[in-house]
Amino acid sequence: MNNKDMIRKMITLLMIAAAAMSACDNEICYEDYYQGMTETYTAVPANDFLSTIGVNSAINSRGEYLEKTLDCMKYIGARWIRSGYGGGSIAHFERLYNEAGIKFSLGLDSGGSDIERVIEGARNLAPIGALLAIEGNNEPNNWTIEYKGEKGGGSYSWVPVAELHRDLYEAVKSDPVLKDYPVWSLSETGAQTDNCGLQFLTIPKGANTIMPEGTTFADFANCHNYIIHPSWPGIHNNQTWLASDPTKNAPVDGLYDNFGLTWGQHFLGYDEETLLHLPRVTTETGVTIGDGVTEEHQALMYMSLYLAQFKRGWSYTSVYILRDRSDEAGNQSFGFFAKDYTPRLAAHYMHNLTTILADDHSIENPGSVAYEIPNKPATVHHLLMQKNDGRFELVVWGERFEGGSDKIQVILDQEYDHIRIYNPTVGTEPVETLYNTRTVSLTMTNHPYVIEFSR
Repeated sequence: MNNKDMIRKMITLLMIAAAAMSACDNEICYEDYYQGMTETYTAVPANDFLSTIGVNSAINSRGEYLEKTLDCMKYIGARWIRSGYGGGSIAHFERLYNEAGIKFSLGLDSGGSDIERVIEGARNLAPIGALLAIEGNNEPNNWTIEYKGEKGGGSYSWVPVAELHRDLYEAVKSDPVLKDYPVWSLSETGAQTDNCGLQFLTIPKGANTIMPEGTTFADFANCHNYIIHPSWPGIHNNQTWLASDPTKNAPVDGLYDNFGLTWGQHFLGYDEETLLHLPRVTTETGVTIGDGVTEEHQALMYMSLYLAQFKRGWSYTSVYILRDRSDEAGNQSFGFFAKDYTPRLAAHYMHNLTTILADDHSIENPGSVAYEIPNKPATVHHLLMQKNDGRFELVVWGERFEGGSDKIQVILDQEYDHIRIYNPTVGTEPVETLYNTRTVSLTMTNHPYVIEFSR
Protein backbone atom coordinates (compact mmCIF):
# COMPACT_ATOMS: atom_id res chain seq x y z
CA MET A 1 0.00 0.00 0.00
CA ASN A 2 1.45 3.35 -1.06
CA ASN A 3 1.33 6.55 0.98
CA LYS A 4 -1.70 7.91 -0.86
CA ASP A 5 -3.69 4.74 -0.19
CA MET A 6 -2.75 4.86 3.51
CA ILE A 7 -3.90 8.47 3.76
CA ARG A 8 -7.20 7.66 2.01
CA LYS A 9 -7.79 4.73 4.42
CA MET A 10 -7.09 6.89 7.50
CA ILE A 11 -9.49 9.59 6.26
CA THR A 12 -12.18 6.98 5.68
CA LEU A 13 -11.76 5.55 9.20
CA LEU A 14 -11.93 9.00 10.74
CA MET A 15 -15.12 9.78 8.79
CA ILE A 16 -16.71 6.53 9.98
CA ALA A 17 -15.74 7.28 13.59
CA ALA A 18 -17.10 10.83 13.35
CA ALA A 19 -20.37 9.59 11.90
CA ALA A 20 -20.70 7.05 14.70
CA MET A 21 -20.03 9.67 17.34
CA SER A 22 -22.67 12.01 15.95
CA ALA A 23 -25.20 9.20 15.61
CA CYS A 24 -24.87 7.76 19.12
CA ASP A 25 -26.14 9.00 22.44
CA ASN A 26 -23.70 11.53 23.89
CA GLU A 27 -23.49 9.93 27.33
CA ILE A 28 -22.82 6.46 25.97
CA CYS A 29 -20.17 7.78 23.58
CA TYR A 30 -18.55 9.64 26.46
CA GLU A 31 -18.43 6.42 28.47
CA ASP A 32 -16.99 4.49 25.51
CA TYR A 33 -14.33 7.14 24.99
CA TYR A 34 -13.08 6.72 28.55
CA GLN A 35 -13.44 2.95 28.66
CA GLY A 36 -10.00 1.48 29.20
CA MET A 37 -8.71 4.70 30.77
CA THR A 38 -9.98 3.87 34.26
CA GLU A 39 -7.84 2.99 37.27
CA THR A 40 -8.63 0.00 39.46
CA TYR A 41 -9.11 0.68 43.19
CA THR A 42 -9.29 -1.91 45.95
CA ALA A 43 -12.01 -1.00 48.43
CA VAL A 44 -11.31 -0.44 52.11
CA PRO A 45 -13.82 -1.90 54.58
CA ALA A 46 -16.42 0.71 55.53
CA ASN A 47 -16.13 -0.56 59.10
CA ASP A 48 -12.41 0.29 59.11
CA PHE A 49 -13.15 3.90 58.22
CA LEU A 50 -15.91 4.20 60.81
CA SER A 51 -13.59 2.83 63.49
CA THR A 52 -11.20 5.77 62.98
CA ILE A 53 -13.84 8.35 63.97
CA GLY A 54 -13.16 9.71 67.45
CA VAL A 55 -13.87 12.71 69.67
CA ASN A 56 -12.46 14.32 72.79
CA SER A 57 -14.75 14.09 75.82
CA ALA A 58 -14.49 14.28 79.61
CA ILE A 59 -17.35 11.72 79.64
CA ASN A 60 -18.85 12.45 83.07
CA SER A 61 -16.84 15.37 84.44
CA ARG A 62 -16.25 19.03 83.60
CA GLY A 63 -20.00 19.53 83.23
CA GLU A 64 -20.55 16.43 81.10
CA TYR A 65 -22.86 13.57 82.00
CA LEU A 66 -22.46 9.88 81.22
CA GLU A 67 -26.02 9.40 79.90
CA LYS A 68 -25.64 12.38 77.57
CA THR A 69 -22.19 11.25 76.44
CA LEU A 70 -23.63 7.85 75.54
CA ASP A 71 -26.53 9.41 73.60
CA CYS A 72 -24.26 11.83 71.74
CA MET A 73 -21.77 9.13 70.76
CA LYS A 74 -24.53 6.90 69.44
CA TYR A 75 -26.05 9.74 67.45
CA ILE A 76 -22.95 10.87 65.58
CA GLY A 77 -21.60 7.33 65.19
CA ALA A 78 -18.17 8.00 66.71
CA ARG A 79 -16.29 4.85 67.75
CA TRP A 80 -13.69 6.05 70.27
CA ILE A 81 -13.03 8.72 72.87
CA ARG A 82 -9.79 10.45 73.70
CA SER A 83 -10.41 10.68 77.41
CA GLY A 84 -6.96 11.72 78.51
CA TYR A 85 -7.33 10.30 82.00
CA GLY A 86 -5.96 7.07 83.47
CA GLY A 87 -6.96 5.22 86.61
CA GLY A 88 -10.12 5.69 88.67
CA SER A 89 -13.37 3.77 88.30
CA ILE A 90 -13.91 2.06 84.97
CA ALA A 91 -17.69 1.73 85.35
CA HIS A 92 -18.45 4.57 82.93
CA PHE A 93 -15.90 3.28 80.38
CA GLU A 94 -17.35 -0.19 80.66
CA ARG A 95 -20.90 1.02 80.07
CA LEU A 96 -19.92 3.05 77.01
CA TYR A 97 -18.12 0.03 75.60
CA ASN A 98 -20.88 -2.47 76.38
CA GLU A 99 -23.73 -0.30 75.07
CA ALA A 100 -22.07 1.45 72.14
CA GLY A 101 -18.75 -0.33 71.47
CA ILE A 102 -16.81 2.81 72.40
CA LYS A 103 -13.06 2.39 72.90
CA PHE A 104 -10.66 4.76 74.66
CA SER A 105 -7.18 6.16 74.45
CA LEU A 106 -5.74 6.79 77.89
CA GLY A 107 -2.88 9.17 78.41
CA LEU A 108 -0.85 11.18 80.84
CA ASP A 109 -2.75 14.16 82.19
CA SER A 110 -1.81 17.59 80.88
CA GLY A 111 1.26 18.39 82.96
CA GLY A 112 1.14 14.94 84.54
CA SER A 113 3.87 12.36 84.96
CA ASP A 114 2.15 9.54 86.85
CA ILE A 115 3.00 6.53 84.70
CA GLU A 116 1.63 4.05 87.25
CA ARG A 117 -1.81 5.71 87.13
CA VAL A 118 -1.98 5.37 83.35
CA ILE A 119 -0.81 1.75 83.47
CA GLU A 120 -3.42 0.93 86.12
CA GLY A 121 -6.22 2.53 84.12
CA ALA A 122 -5.14 0.82 80.91
CA ARG A 123 -4.90 -2.58 82.62
CA ASN A 124 -8.51 -2.15 83.77
CA LEU A 125 -9.76 -1.38 80.26
CA ALA A 126 -7.78 -3.95 78.29
CA PRO A 127 -9.53 -7.12 79.59
CA ILE A 128 -12.99 -5.84 78.61
CA GLY A 129 -11.83 -4.87 75.11
CA ALA A 130 -12.26 -1.13 75.61
CA LEU A 131 -8.62 0.01 75.36
CA LEU A 132 -7.48 1.49 72.06
CA ALA A 133 -4.06 2.95 72.90
CA ILE A 134 -1.88 4.65 75.52
CA GLU A 135 -1.01 8.28 74.79
CA GLY A 136 1.80 10.55 75.95
CA ASN A 137 1.54 14.04 77.40
CA ASN A 138 -0.92 16.54 76.01
CA GLU A 139 0.94 19.58 74.63
CA PRO A 140 3.81 19.93 77.13
CA ASN A 141 4.62 23.21 75.42
CA ASN A 142 1.51 24.59 77.16
CA TRP A 143 1.58 22.46 80.34
CA THR A 144 5.00 21.81 81.82
CA ILE A 145 5.73 18.56 83.65
CA GLU A 146 7.88 17.58 86.58
CA TYR A 147 9.62 14.22 86.42
CA LYS A 148 12.14 12.84 88.88
CA GLY A 149 12.43 16.27 90.48
CA GLU A 150 13.14 18.12 87.22
CA LYS A 151 10.85 20.53 85.39
CA GLY A 152 10.47 20.00 81.67
CA GLY A 153 8.54 21.26 78.66
CA GLY A 154 7.45 24.82 78.02
CA SER A 155 10.56 27.02 77.90
CA TYR A 156 12.55 24.57 80.06
CA SER A 157 14.69 21.72 78.79
CA TRP A 158 12.64 18.89 77.31
CA VAL A 159 14.97 16.18 78.63
CA PRO A 160 12.57 15.37 81.54
CA VAL A 161 9.76 15.05 78.98
CA ALA A 162 11.84 12.71 76.86
CA GLU A 163 12.83 10.58 79.87
CA LEU A 164 9.19 10.40 80.97
CA HIS A 165 8.08 9.13 77.56
CA ARG A 166 10.92 6.68 77.27
CA ASP A 167 9.89 5.26 80.64
CA LEU A 168 6.18 5.25 79.73
CA TYR A 169 6.94 3.25 76.60
CA GLU A 170 9.09 0.76 78.49
CA ALA A 171 6.41 0.38 81.18
CA VAL A 172 3.74 -0.43 78.59
CA LYS A 173 5.89 -2.86 76.61
CA SER A 174 7.07 -4.69 79.71
CA ASP A 175 3.53 -5.15 81.03
CA PRO A 176 2.11 -8.60 80.15
CA VAL A 177 -1.41 -7.19 79.68
CA LEU A 178 -0.49 -4.07 77.71
CA LYS A 179 2.60 -5.04 75.72
CA ASP A 180 0.70 -5.46 72.43
CA TYR A 181 -1.16 -2.14 72.64
CA PRO A 182 0.19 0.84 70.68
CA VAL A 183 1.76 3.84 72.39
CA TRP A 184 0.98 7.19 70.80
CA SER A 185 3.54 9.95 71.18
CA LEU A 186 3.03 13.14 73.10
CA SER A 187 1.55 15.99 71.08
CA GLU A 188 3.46 19.08 69.91
CA THR A 189 6.90 17.48 69.75
CA GLY A 190 7.77 20.36 67.42
CA ALA A 191 8.00 22.69 70.42
CA GLN A 192 11.17 21.10 71.86
CA THR A 193 13.57 23.72 73.15
CA ASP A 194 16.52 21.34 72.95
CA ASN A 195 17.09 18.44 70.59
CA CYS A 196 15.95 15.52 72.75
CA GLY A 197 14.90 13.41 69.77
CA LEU A 198 11.16 13.44 70.45
CA GLN A 199 10.64 14.12 66.73
CA PHE A 200 11.36 10.40 66.23
CA LEU A 201 9.43 7.33 67.32
CA THR A 202 12.80 5.61 67.78
CA ILE A 203 15.93 7.75 67.56
CA PRO A 204 17.95 6.55 64.54
CA LYS A 205 21.70 6.30 64.22
CA GLY A 206 23.45 9.57 63.48
CA ALA A 207 20.60 11.77 64.70
CA ASN A 208 22.90 13.67 67.09
CA THR A 209 20.20 14.09 69.75
CA ILE A 210 20.56 14.50 73.51
CA MET A 211 18.84 11.20 74.18
CA PRO A 212 20.84 8.24 72.87
CA GLU A 213 20.35 6.43 69.58
CA GLY A 214 17.83 3.62 69.80
CA THR A 215 15.67 5.32 72.44
CA THR A 216 12.02 4.55 71.68
CA PHE A 217 9.21 6.89 72.67
CA ALA A 218 6.16 5.65 70.74
CA ASP A 219 4.69 3.43 68.03
CA PHE A 220 2.64 6.21 66.42
CA ALA A 221 3.25 9.90 65.83
CA ASN A 222 0.55 12.08 67.37
CA CYS A 223 -0.47 15.51 66.02
CA HIS A 224 -2.94 18.30 66.68
CA ASN A 225 -3.36 19.45 63.11
CA TYR A 226 -6.27 21.85 63.54
CA ILE A 227 -7.83 22.67 60.17
CA ILE A 228 -7.75 26.42 60.83
CA HIS A 229 -4.54 27.60 62.46
CA PRO A 230 -2.94 30.99 63.27
CA SER A 231 -0.48 30.24 60.47
CA TRP A 232 -3.40 29.66 58.08
CA PRO A 233 -6.45 31.65 59.20
CA GLY A 234 -9.74 31.87 57.35
CA ILE A 235 -11.65 29.59 55.02
CA HIS A 236 -9.94 27.97 52.04
CA ASN A 237 -10.67 25.42 49.36
CA ASN A 238 -9.29 22.00 50.29
CA GLN A 239 -9.23 23.08 53.92
CA THR A 240 -9.22 19.59 55.41
CA TRP A 241 -7.32 17.92 52.57
CA LEU A 242 -4.36 20.25 53.00
CA ALA A 243 -4.46 20.13 56.81
CA SER A 244 -4.17 16.33 56.51
CA ASP A 245 -1.10 16.52 54.28
CA PRO A 246 1.79 14.62 55.94
CA THR A 247 4.45 16.63 54.09
CA LYS A 248 5.80 20.18 54.36
CA ASN A 249 2.95 21.29 52.08
CA ALA A 250 0.54 21.25 55.02
CA PRO A 251 -0.26 24.89 55.86
CA VAL A 252 -1.09 24.06 59.49
CA ASP A 253 0.79 22.61 62.46
CA GLY A 254 0.94 19.06 61.11
CA LEU A 255 3.10 15.98 60.82
CA TYR A 256 6.02 17.68 59.08
CA ASP A 257 6.28 20.51 61.62
CA ASN A 258 6.46 18.03 64.49
CA PHE A 259 8.28 15.03 63.03
CA GLY A 260 10.00 16.38 59.92
CA LEU A 261 11.49 19.75 60.87
CA THR A 262 10.35 20.94 64.29
CA TRP A 263 8.48 24.23 64.24
CA GLY A 264 10.17 25.60 67.37
CA GLN A 265 13.92 25.22 66.91
CA HIS A 266 13.99 23.48 63.50
CA PHE A 267 15.50 20.20 64.65
CA LEU A 268 15.71 17.69 61.83
CA GLY A 269 13.47 14.62 61.99
CA TYR A 270 12.19 12.26 59.29
CA ASP A 271 12.45 13.00 55.57
CA GLU A 272 9.25 13.48 53.61
CA GLU A 273 9.30 10.03 52.02
CA THR A 274 9.41 8.45 55.49
CA LEU A 275 6.65 10.75 56.74
CA LEU A 276 4.32 9.47 54.02
CA HIS A 277 4.41 6.03 55.62
CA LEU A 278 4.92 6.96 59.28
CA PRO A 279 2.21 5.48 61.56
CA ARG A 280 0.24 8.48 62.78
CA VAL A 281 -2.87 9.63 64.63
CA THR A 282 -4.58 12.92 65.32
CA THR A 283 -5.85 13.34 68.88
CA GLU A 284 -7.12 16.90 68.44
CA THR A 285 -8.44 18.80 65.45
CA GLY A 286 -11.50 20.86 64.68
CA VAL A 287 -12.73 24.36 64.13
CA THR A 288 -14.63 26.83 66.27
CA ILE A 289 -17.59 28.83 65.01
CA GLY A 290 -16.88 32.53 64.51
CA ASP A 291 -14.53 34.81 62.54
CA GLY A 292 -16.31 33.93 59.32
CA VAL A 293 -16.80 30.24 60.14
CA THR A 294 -20.50 29.43 60.30
CA GLU A 295 -22.21 26.42 61.82
CA GLU A 296 -22.66 25.14 58.26
CA HIS A 297 -18.94 25.51 57.51
CA GLN A 298 -18.08 23.54 60.63
CA ALA A 299 -20.53 20.77 59.78
CA LEU A 300 -19.24 20.42 56.23
CA MET A 301 -15.60 20.47 57.29
CA TYR A 302 -16.05 17.84 59.99
CA MET A 303 -17.36 15.35 57.41
CA SER A 304 -14.53 16.13 55.01
CA LEU A 305 -12.01 16.05 57.84
CA TYR A 306 -12.58 12.43 58.78
CA LEU A 307 -12.59 11.40 55.10
CA ALA A 308 -9.43 13.33 54.21
CA GLN A 309 -7.52 12.12 57.26
CA PHE A 310 -8.36 8.49 56.51
CA LYS A 311 -7.55 8.81 52.81
CA ARG A 312 -4.19 10.44 53.61
CA GLY A 313 -3.03 7.74 56.00
CA TRP A 314 -4.04 8.81 59.52
CA SER A 315 -5.01 5.71 61.52
CA TYR A 316 -7.30 7.52 63.98
CA THR A 317 -8.75 11.03 64.15
CA SER A 318 -10.31 12.70 67.18
CA VAL A 319 -12.17 16.00 66.87
CA TYR A 320 -12.07 18.48 69.70
CA ILE A 321 -14.76 18.26 71.01
CA LEU A 322 -17.96 16.21 71.50
CA ARG A 323 -19.78 18.86 73.57
CA ASP A 324 -18.70 22.45 74.20
CA ARG A 325 -16.77 23.05 77.41
CA SER A 326 -18.84 24.68 80.13
CA ASP A 327 -15.95 25.10 82.57
CA GLU A 328 -13.67 27.23 80.37
CA ALA A 329 -13.85 30.86 79.35
CA GLY A 330 -13.64 32.08 75.78
CA ASN A 331 -15.13 30.83 72.55
CA GLN A 332 -15.93 27.18 73.15
CA SER A 333 -18.00 26.39 70.05
CA PHE A 334 -15.88 23.51 68.75
CA GLY A 335 -18.47 20.91 69.72
CA PHE A 336 -20.81 18.69 67.78
CA PHE A 337 -23.15 19.66 70.60
CA ALA A 338 -23.61 22.97 72.42
CA LYS A 339 -23.23 23.29 76.19
CA ASP A 340 -26.88 22.37 76.72
CA TYR A 341 -26.42 19.32 74.47
CA THR A 342 -28.34 20.85 71.59
CA PRO A 343 -27.03 19.15 68.44
CA ARG A 344 -25.37 21.39 65.90
CA LEU A 345 -25.50 20.81 62.14
CA ALA A 346 -22.18 18.98 62.53
CA ALA A 347 -23.92 16.36 64.68
CA HIS A 348 -26.76 15.94 62.19
CA TYR A 349 -24.46 15.67 59.17
CA MET A 350 -22.18 13.15 60.90
CA HIS A 351 -25.22 11.15 61.97
CA ASN A 352 -26.33 10.99 58.35
CA LEU A 353 -22.89 10.06 57.01
CA THR A 354 -22.24 7.31 59.56
CA THR A 355 -25.78 5.97 59.14
CA ILE A 356 -25.38 5.74 55.36
CA LEU A 357 -22.04 3.94 55.77
CA ALA A 358 -23.11 1.89 58.81
CA ASP A 359 -21.34 -1.47 59.10
CA ASP A 360 -20.61 -3.66 62.12
CA HIS A 361 -17.61 -5.67 60.96
CA SER A 362 -15.01 -5.48 58.23
CA ILE A 363 -15.34 -7.47 55.03
CA GLU A 364 -12.52 -10.01 54.92
CA ASN A 365 -11.64 -9.72 51.23
CA PRO A 366 -12.66 -6.33 49.83
CA GLY A 367 -13.31 -6.22 46.12
CA SER A 368 -11.90 -3.92 43.46
CA VAL A 369 -13.63 -1.51 41.10
CA ALA A 370 -12.25 0.33 38.11
CA TYR A 371 -13.59 3.86 37.75
CA GLU A 372 -12.58 7.25 36.46
CA ILE A 373 -13.47 10.88 37.16
CA PRO A 374 -12.33 12.58 33.92
CA ASN A 375 -10.77 16.02 34.38
CA LYS A 376 -11.23 15.76 38.13
CA PRO A 377 -11.00 19.20 39.82
CA ALA A 378 -8.34 19.61 42.52
CA THR A 379 -11.07 20.15 45.14
CA VAL A 380 -12.75 16.79 44.46
CA HIS A 381 -11.60 13.66 46.29
CA HIS A 382 -12.80 10.07 46.40
CA LEU A 383 -12.61 6.94 48.53
CA LEU A 384 -13.95 3.48 47.67
CA MET A 385 -15.36 1.48 50.59
CA GLN A 386 -17.19 -1.83 50.84
CA LYS A 387 -19.58 -3.12 53.47
CA ASN A 388 -19.49 -6.67 54.79
CA ASP A 389 -22.65 -7.48 52.79
CA GLY A 390 -20.76 -6.73 49.56
CA ARG A 391 -22.21 -3.30 48.75
CA PHE A 392 -19.70 -0.76 47.46
CA GLU A 393 -19.83 2.78 48.83
CA LEU A 394 -17.89 5.22 46.66
CA VAL A 395 -17.58 8.48 48.60
CA VAL A 396 -16.87 11.50 46.41
CA TRP A 397 -16.50 14.77 48.28
CA GLY A 398 -15.87 18.37 47.33
CA GLU A 399 -13.90 20.95 49.28
CA ARG A 400 -14.97 24.16 47.55
CA PHE A 401 -15.39 25.97 50.84
CA GLU A 402 -14.74 29.33 49.18
CA GLY A 403 -17.78 28.79 46.95
CA GLY A 404 -18.43 27.67 43.40
CA SER A 405 -19.24 24.29 41.89
CA ASP A 406 -17.94 21.72 39.41
CA LYS A 407 -19.89 19.32 37.22
CA ILE A 408 -18.24 15.90 37.09
CA GLN A 409 -18.96 12.41 35.84
CA VAL A 410 -17.98 9.23 37.66
CA ILE A 411 -17.58 6.44 35.11
CA LEU A 412 -17.68 2.93 36.56
CA ASP A 413 -16.20 -0.25 35.16
CA GLN A 414 -19.53 -1.75 34.12
CA GLU A 415 -23.23 -1.10 33.91
CA TYR A 416 -25.07 -1.58 37.22
CA ASP A 417 -28.77 -2.38 37.66
CA HIS A 418 -29.17 0.09 40.53
CA ILE A 419 -26.95 2.95 41.66
CA ARG A 420 -28.16 4.84 44.72
CA ILE A 421 -26.83 8.31 45.47
CA TYR A 422 -26.86 9.73 49.00
CA ASN A 423 -26.26 13.28 50.20
CA PRO A 424 -25.60 13.41 53.99
CA THR A 425 -26.47 17.11 54.12
CA VAL A 426 -30.02 16.11 53.14
CA GLY A 427 -30.65 12.89 55.09
CA THR A 428 -30.06 9.16 55.20
CA GLU A 429 -32.22 8.10 52.23
CA PRO A 430 -31.09 8.15 48.58
CA VAL A 431 -31.58 11.48 46.82
CA GLU A 432 -31.48 9.74 43.45
CA THR A 433 -31.52 6.19 42.04
CA LEU A 434 -30.10 5.39 38.62
CA TYR A 435 -30.85 2.29 36.60
CA ASN A 436 -28.82 0.27 34.11
CA THR A 437 -25.92 2.70 33.79
CA ARG A 438 -22.29 3.07 34.66
CA THR A 439 -22.19 6.87 34.61
CA VAL A 440 -23.03 9.13 37.55
CA SER A 441 -23.25 12.89 37.02
CA LEU A 442 -22.73 15.11 40.07
CA THR A 443 -22.48 18.80 40.85
CA MET A 444 -19.69 19.07 43.40
CA THR A 445 -19.49 21.88 45.94
CA ASN A 446 -18.52 21.47 49.60
CA HIS A 447 -19.92 18.15 50.80
CA PRO A 448 -19.74 14.41 50.12
CA TYR A 449 -21.94 12.16 48.04
CA VAL A 450 -22.09 8.43 48.61
CA ILE A 451 -22.55 6.34 45.46
CA GLU A 452 -23.82 2.87 46.37
CA PHE A 453 -23.84 -0.14 44.03
CA SER A 454 -23.32 -3.89 44.17
CA ARG A 455 -22.47 -6.71 41.79
